[in-house]
Amino acid sequence: MNHYGAVPPRFVEWEGKPDRKRVASEILKTKQSQVWIPRITEFQFVPLPKTNPVLVGHCWKEYHEALGLKGIVDFSWAAALTEKPGMIHLLDFPYNGETSRSKLINSKVTENKWHFVRNHSGVPDIDEEAFELEIGGLVNEPVKLTMKDLKDPSKFPQVEVTITIQCSGTRCIEQIQEYPGEGDELINAPWGEGAIGTAVYRGVPLKKVLKLACGGIKLEAQHLEFIGADTYCKCVRNNEEVILAWEMNGKPLPKIHGYPLRVVVRGYIGARSTKRLGPVQSQEYLYFTQQIGKQNAKYSNGFSIQNMPVSSAIFSPRDKQVVIHGGQVELKGWSYSGGGNWVERFEVSPDGGHVWYAVDQDDMTEKHYHAWRLWKINVPVDAEGWLEFCVRTWDSSNNPEPTFVRSAWNWDLHVTSSCHRIKVYSVNTSRPATAHRLAELRARGESLDLTRPIPWSLESLEEYLKAVRKHPREPRN
Repeated sequence: MNHYGAVPPRFVEWEGKPDRKRVASEILKTKQSQVWIPRITEFQFVPLPKTNPVLVGHCWKEYHEALGLKGIVDFSWAAALTEKPGMIHLLDFPYNGETSRSKLINSKVTENKWHFVRNHSGVPDIDEEAFELEIGGLVNEPVKLTMKDLKDPSKFPQVEVTITIQCSGTRCIEQIQEYPGEGDELINAPWGEGAIGTAVYRGVPLKKVLKLACGGIKLEAQHLEFIGADTYCKCVRNNEEVILAWEMNGKPLPKIHGYPLRVVVRGYIGARSTKRLGPVQSQEYLYFTQQIGKQNAKYSNGFSIQNMPVSSAIFSPRDKQVVIHGGQVELKGWSYSGGGNWVERFEVSPDGGHVWYAVDQDDMTEKHYHAWRLWKINVPVDAEGWLEFCVRTWDSSNNPEPTFVRSAWNWDLHVTSSCHRIKVYSVNTSRPATAHRLAELRARGESLDLTRPIPWSLESLEEYLKAVRKHPREPRN
């Protein structure tokens, strides 16, 4: 495919095409010599926009337009609007979409249209009939396979597995709000708690394809490298459980999720699950110590993130929500752990982490080796005013979560696995004075709008005088 053709391109093959890389490099060098500098969006030291999309990928769009690839940008956004119309559009290009709280915990399995999306480049338009999976390198017999080959059960055994995919950036907004870090709006996008989703994937185990189609791998093979049609490359150890999936929740993969074929690496960060299969990714998704930053970061002084650590989030109530209750507050959320560990125990605290209440087993969804569990709990709460709720999780290997976000901070803002905390304004109707005030508000047609002053006197002069005379401000003698 010639990316200088008259029709705007929807897929450009870069890997193994040094001539195209050379031309692209020369174009960008020419642009930069003309004092053309793509804009980088600042989103950490300023409030996030209330718009949807939240961020605009000016830099990435300008690079594509400079190379004559604006068609990829347009096709990607059209796919997002068609397949993900109700999402939080965190970044318009490359498209990244987060699931809202109300949609995410409706069910253990996330509907395709609500499953979060993490893209590192444009969404290509691929014809399944023309698609080929090429397997080479340290295998005994390099092969090219069509989708018809892969879907033939007489050639490869098929599997159907429930799997949670979680972005390593999930909840990184908590790190950003307290301790800003690397500011690439793509790699370090300000994800909240919705960068996670669970689906039932159908496909074939990669190890079966390697064995049956390639005659196995060579002894010196240590890693599997995946290169997608969007040219993004991932690498995992060769003993990991990997599925080549073409179906998601009983339907063909949506284009934005990798149609016609994607990798699903169980238990790993979502970045390793390459979409649209066609340099080893060892210099991205790095975890640094807390004294590493812009002043001294190198590829070699961070380590590559693979398995997801144990993590969790409270989805209801929302942070800063006013909760009116009668002595109990219901909380709902999710918990997940990678690497084949299932989550075993969840505890919630209504006082910032001093007193903890365990979630009952009957209030958790079933266990899976590679999927999250949803939970709910009614926590006894007597106190009123601002309270800090937090959740902590243990997995089957007894791995806990760090207590505070400071413990999880790292320059690239990955894996925010600390106890998730929210602040809630508690209004306890079991207290007579509170019940009386709420009844008064209702009678006057008012709601408990927390920061709006009450437009009438808080008490009558007689009530006031009676109270201050009974309990005077100053000593009597």
